[in-house]
Amino acid sequence: MSHQHRILVTGTLGAGKSVAVASLLGTPPEQLPLDAGGPPAAVDHGDLVLDNGDRLHLYGTPGQRRFEPTWRALADGAMGLVVLVDHARPDPLGDLAIYLENFLDLIARTACVVGVGRRAEGAAPGPDAFAEVTHRFGVVCPVVEIDVRERSQVIALVDLLLVQLESRGL
Repeated sequence: MSHQHRILVTGTLGAGKSVAVASLLGTPPEQLPLDAGGPPAAVDHGDLVLDNGDRLHLYGTPGQRRFEPTWRALADGAMGLVVLVDHARPDPLGDLAIYLENFLDLIARTACVVGVGRRAEGAAPGPDAFAEVTHRFGVVCPVVEIDVRERSQVIALVDLLLVQLESRGL
């Protein structure tokens, strides 16, 4: 029996959301424009059928905080969350905290994975620091380094999410 999963991919502007969704789809995602009274922004969207027949409906959120109401609307009915963190930003741990805080309700009823991109070898903060942030919010989830341009790595990240969903009976 196949399942339908609406998966959100979120993170700051430039964290790699569009690239990650494109990596999974093998083609650029559809851009669903938002009218928010500021610079143009869009929600990335694409559907993917897995080998087992499950269908993933992927949505990449806009990264700017002014879209927090849009984030909440997209979270309604979602089955899981991928948080992408750009390690090269000035405060990647603070960035992670913003997304965990905004999506705590979704995470509590589904599952979450965190992908940390653009981390130079040995650069601080390390993976343990990101895990400490998730624990501070009461979130237990995998935190992995990722290159969102590499399809196999994005697939592995989504597989981690799907395993969590399956283990929770979702």
